[in-house]
Amino acid sequence: MSSSVRQSPAKRRLVVASDRDRANVEGSDIEHLVHFLETGTSSQTPLQNAFPLVGLAFSDEGEAELRVGLAAVNALGTVPEVPIQRVDLGSKAESLALVRTLVEGGVGRLARFTTSVTSEVAILRREREALLENYRALEDAFQARNWEPVTEIFAHDPYVDPKDEGIGQLLATGYVEQLLPVSSHGVAGVALHLNSVPREGGELSVMLSYVENGEGVAEWTVPYAQLAGGWNFFALPRTCGGGARTLRLRVSTTGAETVGLSLGYPIASERYTARSETPHADLDLRPLAFRVYTGLPGVRPTRMPNMIAPTALLGGHFIEDYRLAVDLLSQIVDVSVTPIVPEFQTVRFLEHEHAVVCHPLASGISAGTIGRAVEPGTISFSASAIIDHPKGAPAAVSFLLAPANSNARSEVAELARKGSAKPSAFFSGWREVTAEQAVNINFQLDEPVRAPMDLMILSRAVTDSVDFSWLKVSGFRLVKQSGGTSHVR
Repeated sequence: MSSSVRQSPAKRRLVVASDRDRANVEGSDIEHLVHFLETGTSSQTPLQNAFPLVGLAFSDEGEAELRVGLAAVNALGTVPEVPIQRVDLGSKAESLALVRTLVEGGVGRLARFTTSVTSEVAILRREREALLENYRALEDAFQARNWEPVTEIFAHDPYVDPKDEGIGQLLATGYVEQLLPVSSHGVAGVALHLNSVPREGGELSVMLSYVENGEGVAEWTVPYAQLAGGWNFFALPRTCGGGARTLRLRVSTTGAETVGLSLGYPIASERYTARSETPHADLDLRPLAFRVYTGLPGVRPTRMPNMIAPTALLGGHFIEDYRLAVDLLSQIVDVSVTPIVPEFQTVRFLEHEHAVVCHPLASGISAGTIGRAVEPGTISFSASAIIDHPKGAPAAVSFLLAPANSNARSEVAELARKGSAKPSAFFSGWREVTAEQAVNINFQLDEPVRAPMDLMILSRAVTDSVDFSWLKVSGFRLVKQSGGTSHVR
C-alpha cells in the first residue's frame, strides 16, 4: 500500500499538537491523525472538527502553546481534560508508532463504532419525528369527520335589540362566560362577532376550557389593532381530542375602551345563555354570537376576515382571571422614594373610576403599594395606563411584585439605586405613557407566584417637566393557574 493511501486524512483527528511542533510530526506515520493548533490566534473554536484524546508536545514552547489552546475546551466542562504527553526527540519514532497503534487500534475502532451508532440514532430520530407529524395530521383529519378543511357545526348569529345597553362594563370589570352546546371532539376553533372595535388602548382576552375537569385549553390575548369588525376566528393548533366534553368560553377586556361583543337571538335554554358574575339585563336569555368549527387546525374558514392564534396553551392547568377588588385598591399606601417633598398627594385611589393615580416627581420614584394583592398561582398581570390631563407631561410607569409584608420602601429604593429589583421580586420594566392614548401593559411571569405578594405601582419622570402628569392606572387584570384536576366547576 502506498504511503499516500496509508496516510490519507482521517475523518476524526484524535491527536492534537502545537503548530510549533509541526516539523517533528510532518512525514511521520501519524501526520494524518494530528490536528495542529495555530500559534498566536484568538479563535474561540481551536478544535473545530476535531475530538482529541491526547496532546503531543516536543518542546517547552510547544507544550505551553498547547495548554493555552486546550484551555478553551477545558472551560466547557463537557469533555474530560485532554492529557498532554511529552515526546523525547531521541525516541520519537518509537513513541509515534506507539501512538498510532493506540489510536488506530482499539480506540479507533471504538470511535468509528460510536460514530456509526450516533448516525443511526440521528436517522431514527428524524424518521420518528416524520412519523409523529404524519400521525398527527391523520389524527386531526379523522377527528374532523369530513374531508372539508374546516366546517361550521354550530352558530348563534348576532341580533341587535333596540333596547340593548351593551355589556362593555361587564367585560371591563369582570368577564362574560358562554357554554358551547356541542361536543368538544374535533373542535378546531371558535369565532366571535364584534360589532365595534376600538383601534387602540386595550386588549381582548378569550379563554377556552373544559367544564367537567376545569382544565384550560387555550388563551388568546389580542390587542384591539389585530381585531376586525364582524367575525374573528380564534384558532387552535390542535383539535380538541379525547373524550367528548363541554367547552366554556370566558371573555374579558382591558383598557380604557371595550369592544362591542355581540349577543345572539334569545333562546329558551337558560343553561346556554351568556353569564357573568354581575347580573345584566341584556344577558337575560341571550347567548353570545359565536360559531364553532371542526376540521384541520390552523386553516381559516372561508369568508372569515382574520385568524388569531392562541398566546398560551393551557393543557393540564386550570386558568382563572381575577380583578383587584375596589376595597383592595382603596388600601394603596404611598411608599415613594424621592428627595422632593410634594405639596400635593402623589399617590391616591379614585373611588368612582376604580383606578389609582401615581403622579411622578422631578426626581426619584413615586410609588404606591397594595398589600397581598397578588394571589398564589398568578402567572400574568395587565393594566391600562394614561396621563389623565390633555396637557400632562409624559411619564414612565412600571409594576413591582414583592414578597408579602416586605419593606416596600426598601424594595423601591433598591430599584431606584441599582435599576433592577431584588431577586425575590418581579419587575415589569418601565413603559412610557402619554396623554394621547391609553397604553396596555402586560407583565408575564416566568413562573407562577407561590405565595401572596404585594403589588407596587411606580412612576417616574421622563422629561424635565412633570406638569399635570396625572398618571392614572386602571383595569387591573391578573391570571392565575393551578392543576386542572383539582378544580371542577
